[in-house]
Amino acid sequence: MPTYEYECQKCHHRYDLYQSIKDAPKRTCPKCKGRVKRLFSTGGGLIFKGSGFYVTDYRKPGYTEAAKKDSAAATPAAAPAATPAATPAATPAPSSNTGKTPAKKPASPPRSERGKD
Repeated sequence: MPTYEYECQKCHHRYDLYQSIKDAPKRTCPKCKGRVKRLFSTGGGLIFKGSGFYVTDYRKPGYTEAAKKDSAAATPAAAPAATPAATPAATPAPSSNTGKTPAKKPASPPRSERGKD
């Protein structure tokens, strides 16, 4: 339920009230029975307590070990540099297309011309 902040017009008493959105605003001050006005408040927001909330807070314990293995596998261990002459040139695979372009569907007439006979 939302928290609403009220201030008394007579005694200037300020208080917060938890009430449903469907409830009508309060009209009387609990201290002096004077007229109250509901104030615009910034809302409750989030309150972060502790060291903080990070993506890594909810990961499984084995995640860091798996990440280390993946990073070790991704970086080659002192592999000799390949020379361009030692690597065979990549040849393109033969294409099954004989140079013909596939037939296109005929374009449909514009909407303004459809159904006119």
